[in-house]
Amino acid sequence: MTQPPPSPDPQIEPLTRMQVLAAMGVTAVVLLLISKAWLYFEPAGLLPLRLSLQDGLMGLGLGLGITLASGLIYRLWPAYRYSADTYLTMVLQPLQWPDLIWLGLLPGLSEELLFRGVMLPAIGLNSLGIVVSAASFGVLHLSSLNQWTYVVWATAIGLVLAIAAVLTGNLLVPIVAHTVTNLASSVVWKLRQQSKPA
Repeated sequence: MTQPPPSPDPQIEPLTRMQVLAAMGVTAVVLLLISKAWLYFEPAGLLPLRLSLQDGLMGLGLGLGITLASGLIYRLWPAYRYSADTYLTMVLQPLQWPDLIWLGLLPGLSEELLFRGVMLPAIGLNSLGIVVSAASFGVLHLSSLNQWTYVVWATAIGLVLAIAAVLTGNLLVPIVAHTVTNLASSVVWKLRQQSKPA
């Protein structure tokens, strides 16, 4: 049985395509500037970004695994389904198909640079660094207090991406995983919306 689309959250105004694209661009630039400033003041340095086919494939597999897990949780947890639909309706509804490339790349690069590339090594490539970077990543996805389940999910994904970064020592893995997750989830959501009867 298909769920009706979520009623608009009164705390979240509907956005236009240009507003969503501008917000993505501005957010990416702000995160990049924060990363640059942090690196200037923090001697810990940046987690290395090495091009490696093996690590790229690991990121691809991780991204597809996260997407499948998201689909499963979407089906099993009604509060998450509502939260995800509300968030994705706000972000994806106004976007056209080519825009999904930007939705994959901009957050995949800028968020991973800040949270796994700069914050994680600055705090420490250990449990504390993993938890703080994951929680910060989760809070970034808070659009309203009603969206707490989406924040829980984003925090869990932040943990997975941080652990992958620590285990591989390569920022490429979380960048590819994040980009693939955003692209695959967006395409699935758009296809699902198109297949619903008008």
